[in-house]
Amino acid sequence: MGVRVRIPVPLQKLTGNQTEVECEGKDIRDLIENLDKKYPGIKERLCEENGSLRRFINFFVNEQDIRFLQGDKTELKDGDEVSIIPAIAGGIDFSEEQIERYSRQIILPEVGGAGQKKILEARVLIIGCGGLGSPCAYYLASAGVGHIGLVDSDRVELNNLQRQILHFTSDVGKLKVESAKEKLNSLNPDVEITTYPLRITSENIMDIIKDYDIIVDGSDNFPTRYLVNDACVIAGKPFSHAGILKFEGQAITIVPHEGPCYRCLFPEPPPPGMVPSCQEAGILGAVAGILGMVQATEVLKYILGKGELLNGKLLIFNALDMSFRRVNIQRNANCQICGDNPTIRELIDYEEFCQLRSAGK
Repeated sequence: MGVRVRIPVPLQKLTGNQTEVECEGKDIRDLIENLDKKYPGIKERLCEENGSLRRFINFFVNEQDIRFLQGDKTELKDGDEVSIIPAIAGGIDFSEEQIERYSRQIILPEVGGAGQKKILEARVLIIGCGGLGSPCAYYLASAGVGHIGLVDSDRVELNNLQRQILHFTSDVGKLKVESAKEKLNSLNPDVEITTYPLRITSENIMDIIKDYDIIVDGSDNFPTRYLVNDACVIAGKPFSHAGILKFEGQAITIVPHEGPCYRCLFPEPPPPGMVPSCQEAGILGAVAGILGMVQATEVLKYILGKGELLNGKLLIFNALDMSFRRVNIQRNANCQICGDNPTIRELIDYEEFCQLRSAGK
């Protein structure tokens, strides 16, 4: 049976472009010798002249770093999986600290060095540093997203702490964007954080979103949701939307001109009072965490170009029966913003828009 060895891009020329090979070996040192017999030249890429492993090469056995096992004397058995991770992968130089920090991602075939490079170069804007934005930002920063923008005009309140995981008791009274930036910088110094301590409006949103690859809508009100949707459709920016209430949540990813937008799903907002807010009806904090992590996952999939996005699919979560279900959403050809003949060509006053709808106009 032997050992399955994952081959990184820089070594694939030696293995005939194979990404995985099988080989025998009682330990890492023996495995390298046998690999070199099958694929001449591979040993000199992995080892110094004295036979020791090169410092910019890491080996993982079943996702365990051999540096914390027995090094090149780490024993192997049939069925083991060995990942070879060089410091140079996918055209980017990783520091030893980065290799260690992101090792559990890099060994995923869908990520690798090239995928980690994409993550490190990505720019993500998160609108709202609350129940959705906090867990989303936390996981994007931990994954190594290179630049994260944070938008929120609010300050931390004590009742936020039940679900908004980036804020601590000592942060009460601070601007949420500053509180969040402090935690994210502490979590991962690789990440550059830009803060926008303001409320998104039709006057400033286009200038803010223009420099980002994808937007996360973690807002908690309908005017902002419709504003984000319309601005992203006009600018051609993909965005992840989620909403939460009580024990339930919804999420959808919108890729303009490749599927439906938020207005295709909900052409107009409900009248004020018809749908209670979290402040009125409550929210289980863990539900916010789950939906925020769904958004982070969608963003990372988009950055990597892997998997199937929730584009044209609404994910519905119910915590009471722990169920997830998806419903297909069709693009509306008569949609006001993304339809065949859109009537909305510029941003409007969304506060007024929602109030007018409530009056039945």
